[in-house]
Amino acid sequence: MIHACRKRPTAADVLAFFKLIDANVPRELDIHVVLDNLSAHKAPEVADWLAHPRRKRWHLHFTPTSSSWLNLIERWFKELTDRRLRRGAFSSVPDLLDAIYDWAHHWNADPKPFVWHKTAEEIITKVRRGRAALTRAKSCACMGHGHSGTGTSYSFLPLRLSTCS
Repeated sequence: MIHACRKRPTAADVLAFFKLIDANVPRELDIHVVLDNLSAHKAPEVADWLAHPRRKRWHLHFTPTSSSWLNLIERWFKELTDRRLRRGAFSSVPDLLDAIYDWAHHWNADPKPFVWHKTAEEIITKVRRGRAALTRAKSCACMGHGHSGTGTSYSFLPLRLSTCS
């Protein structure tokens, strides 16, 4: 697994990471990247770089909003969190970064692929159920049930290697 830690997910950081991937994946292989809809992933400088004829092997796949669980890298983040970070004590950002890099090197020494065990149809059905539930919850909040009528929004920020400090 190719990995890097960045302070925040800017377009420049995304582009630098894409260039790192491009330099480390053999030219005869296609590159498929699964991404969420962060604006930095779709920034003009990223799009311009990908538009070059030498990047024909690049294929970006964007997960639907509120569907990060579709990206199997989230499963790797869970392993990192459960097995290395949750019970760790880090006195500084460099200590945390060292733990993340050590875990990635440990993982690469004996990698185990994550594989979907559901069919595409089962996954799509689950996505549709989730979207329907989210739509009902949003409509309930917007109708002022226990709120001031403006609804309530919550943000959940999962740990990502691209935003680890």
